Amino acid sequence: MRTSGDLTSITDSLRELRFDDDMSGRAAFDAMTALVTLRNLIDHHAATVVGHLDRLGVARDHGRKLSELLIVMGLAPAVASRLIRIATAREHLPTLAAHAADGAISAEHVDAVGKGVEHVGKRSAEPLDDVARLNIVTELLAQFFSGATPADIVKRARRLGNQVAAADTGGLPASEDRNLNTLTHDVDGDGRLQVRADLNTEVGEKFSAAMEELAAPRPEPDGSPDARGPERRHADALEALLDIAARSGDAASAPRHQLLVSVPADTPDLAELPFLGSITEAMLRTLTCDSTATVAIVDGEAVPMEMSKDKRLFPAHLRKALHKRDECCIKCGVAASRCQGHHLVHWADGGITVLDNGCLLCPSCHADIHHNGWEVIMGHDRHPWLLPPVAVDPTRRPIPAYNRRTLNLDNLPAAA
Repeated sequence: MRTSGDLTSITDSLRELRFDDDMSGRAAFDAMTALVTLRNLIDHHAATVVGHLDRLGVARDHGRKLSELLIVMGLAPAVASRLIRIATAREHLPTLAAHAADGAISAEHVDAVGKGVEHVGKRSAEPLDDVARLNIVTELLAQFFSGATPADIVKRARRLGNQVAAADTGGLPASEDRNLNTLTHDVDGDGRLQVRADLNTEVGEKFSAAMEELAAPRPEPDGSPDARGPERRHADALEALLDIAARSGDAASAPRHQLLVSVPADTPDLAELPFLGSITEAMLRTLTCDSTATVAIVDGEAVPMEMSKDKRLFPAHLRKALHKRDECCIKCGVAASRCQGHHLVHWADGGITVLDNGCLLCPSCHADIHHNGWEVIMGHDRHPWLLPPVAVDPTRRPIPAYNRRTLNLDNLPAAA
C-alpha cells in the first residue's frame, strides 16, 4: 500500500525531471512512450481515489456534489465527469480495470468502453449478465488495440447495440430511442457557443425539415446567388427557429425576453451576457434594436439602476404595419415571420418606435446593417431603401426594399 508520502516523493521526482535538448529521436520516442504510460497510470489511480471519495462521502461532507469537489480541486469539468464515470463503471468491468491498472489504455478509451457497455445495456430487453458484459468489453478492447479512437469505440458500441436490439423482442433500436437524445453546449476560448446534438429519428426529422425550410438559399440584393455557405445558412436557420419560438408562433407580436444584458453605467463598452460574457458595443446595439433582450444598467457593484423599457420594441400593431408595408426582409426577401424589427435611427440614439423609423430585417441581414456597412434610409415614398457599403458598390446607389425591386432603379427621386 502506497502512502501519501510516496506520492509526494513521486511528485517531487517528476518536478525534477529534465530532458536534454540534444536527445536523439529514439530517446524522445522512448521518453514519450513512458510518459503516455505514466499518464494512463495516473488517470487510473485518480479514478480509484475518486471512487474512494465517493464511498467516503467526502464531497457530501463539504456540502458539494462529487463533480463540484473535483472541479474545486483543479480538474476541468470534462475531466471530473470522466473520472466519475470510470470509477462507477469499472466496479462491474474488472477486465477493463485490469488493463487500465497496467497503464495500457488511456482514460479516454476506458471511458469510451464503459459508455459503450452502458449503451448496449440500454438496447437490451433484459439486463446484461457478467458473461455478456465481458463479451462486449472484449469486443471494444479489441477495437482499441487495433488503433481505434474513443469515437470509433462508441460507434462500434452503437452497432453492437443495434444487433442486440434486433435480436431481442423488447429491444429498441437506437435510432428510435428518445432516451438517448442529448444536446450539449459549451463556450469555447473565443466566447463562441459550441453545440452538439444526438437525436432520434423523430426529432432528427423535425430538425432536418426545419433546417431544409429555413436554410434555403436566397438571392443577394443585386440578384446574385446567396453568398452564404451551407453551414452559415443552417446557423442562420437555427437563429430563426429561436426567434420564432420566442414569439410563440405569433410573428406579429413582440418577442418575449430571452436575454439579459448587463451594461455598466460608466463603461457601456463592458456590457456582457450572463452565459457568453463580454460583448461589443455594436452587438449591444443589435440586441437592443428589437430582439429578445432586456437591458439592465448596473452600477459598480453590479446592482441594477435601470431596466430597459418595452417601448423600444415594436408592439404588435406596429409589427403588423411593418408586415403589411415591407412584406418580408427588405434586403433578402425572407418571410416576415422570420424577421426582426430594426430602428433606422437607433433607439439608444433617440430614435423613436414608429412605422417610419422601422423596417423588417432577418437576423442575418440585421447583422449586415449593424456590422458590415449596410445602411437603411427612409425614402420620401415612406418605404425603406438600402445603401450598400462602398466595398459592394463604390457609388452607394440606393436599392429599394425587396418587395419593391420591380420598380425602375433609375427613378430614384423618391429615395432620400
